[in-house]
Amino acid sequence: MPRTVLLAEDDRAIRHALERALTLEGYRVTAVADGTEALARAHSGRPDVLVLDVMMPGIDGLQVCRELRAEGDATPILMLTALVETADRIAGLDAGADDYVVKPFDVEEVFARLRALLRRTDREEAGTPSASAAADASEEPDPARCLEAAGLRMDPRARRAWRGGRELELTRTEFELLELLVRNAGIVLDHSTIYDRIWGYDFGPGSKNLAVYVGYLRRKLDQPGAPQLIQTVRGVGYVLRED
Repeated sequence: MPRTVLLAEDDRAIRHALERALTLEGYRVTAVADGTEALARAHSGRPDVLVLDVMMPGIDGLQVCRELRAEGDATPILMLTALVETADRIAGLDAGADDYVVKPFDVEEVFARLRALLRRTDREEAGTPSASAAADASEEPDPARCLEAAGLRMDPRARRAWRGGRELELTRTEFELLELLVRNAGIVLDHSTIYDRIWGYDFGPGSKNLAVYVGYLRRKLDQPGAPQLIQTVRGVGYVLRED
């Protein structure tokens, strides 16, 4: 069955061009022009992935994202934005988006990011714990299945993470990035390796996608007076270690 995409973009030319490109790529696309209709369509028939423009009249893409996440809807969301400042990108992640593409964009980049989001969703669904395991998610994790490094503890099965006694509220991408770093604690991972493992695609040296996610993850991890856990190795990548 073709994957379904809900596309919300108020610019008619971009909407039509992207709808056609996605359709030719094999997706079944529902295209709308504003956030109000996007919410209505998301509620009436759950798509496999949403592509939301940030700046739309009325309800914008960020608000659509916030409302869906508040309802417990975990459908992957790719944001389209003309805003290039790091703070603007962080606002999208904070709203619950999984990834973003900056306008003007190459349609092949959109395809690559959608494929990566859908692969991650497929992996999660394939590894979904049983009902009894899900019911135990509120309990203390089983030490036998936890990862530990640099004062962090992660339960990949339950998708929970802690620093000390504080549980971390992480998005899907943040959790996967932190898990990769914890599994390779003390090892410097280059940008290409991280992009390939997390997104399934190397977006090249000009992309700031990884830096934005690392910055946002640091905000959730770091504590006043404590060492920074994710360290930058200039010109190479990142490493998790506690000096």
